[in-house]
Amino acid sequence: MRAEARAFLDSLYDGQRTAARYDLTDPERHRWQYTPGTRGGLALKDMEPGQRDRALALMDSALSARGAQTAREIMALEPVLKALEERAGRPGAERRDAEHYWFAVFGDPAGEAPWAWRVGGHHLCLHFTVVAGKAAVTPLFFGANPARVPDGPEAGRRVLAAEEDLARELLDVLDETQWARAIVSTEAPSDIRTGNAVRAEITAVPTGIRFADLDDAQQTRFRALVDHYLGRVDRPPAVDPESLAFAWAGGTEPGQGHYYAVRGTRFLLEYDNTQNDANHIHTVWRDLDRDWGADLLTEHYRRDHAD
Repeated sequence: MRAEARAFLDSLYDGQRTAARYDLTDPERHRWQYTPGTRGGLALKDMEPGQRDRALALMDSALSARGAQTAREIMALEPVLKALEERAGRPGAERRDAEHYWFAVFGDPAGEAPWAWRVGGHHLCLHFTVVAGKAAVTPLFFGANPARVPDGPEAGRRVLAAEEDLARELLDVLDETQWARAIVSTEAPSDIRTGNAVRAEITAVPTGIRFADLDDAQQTRFRALVDHYLGRVDRPPAVDPESLAFAWAGGTEPGQGHYYAVRGTRFLLEYDNTQNDANHIHTVWRDLDRDWGADLLTEHYRRDHAD
């Protein structure tokens, strides 16, 4: 990751490098959004082909092969969404562009001091913080609009299919009593509850049914769902499922607006599919200890900068 960040920065001209770089302590590092709009950093659209290759190689260095492919598919949905909005006569379709994704590096990846980088754009928000050879990988947001391409040459394509299907598979193996505990509401929230807060308010997220209250086959389904999210990155952290619970809100039939969360006291996965007639997915992975590398930085400053 460090080598790819250096190669990316070295490929830029002076003005581009100025746009792409920030101090690690710059407030920009904690600003993020998953809605359309410009971001701090350097956009793929403002790079030459070789520079874009280096930027995407940096992204690939942190994500798994599947995660990197999904990230590219999210970017590639922007022209599909643009065509749908133009056909419907909606304003603002010009915002949709597969190269409207901004890369930023915080600190100096050439040295040994802590540093970070991010990719920001519509429905793709990646944040990585590197301290003493360890990396924090959250907040990490993937979204998809449309969740299922309605027509055209790519009709039926689902970029985040497993995020929905694995949760339904878990819901389907619950018995009647467990079902009643897992489904916390017949109405789904209009978006993920934690939004784009710098620090996620996990207590605002429902709990549902605990992993420990499931049988072995049900726990296997639960693990498969969690592992799918963790598998977006190249080296996922270990997460103890015993501390987690699963909650569902909204309709249980395909095509109905729905929401689910997997949460513990510090760890959280959220998924929402309610907008655009339940054809618009938001997902996020948060960790109160690890978001923005907080735990790594605290330990670093305690160990290396104590008087």
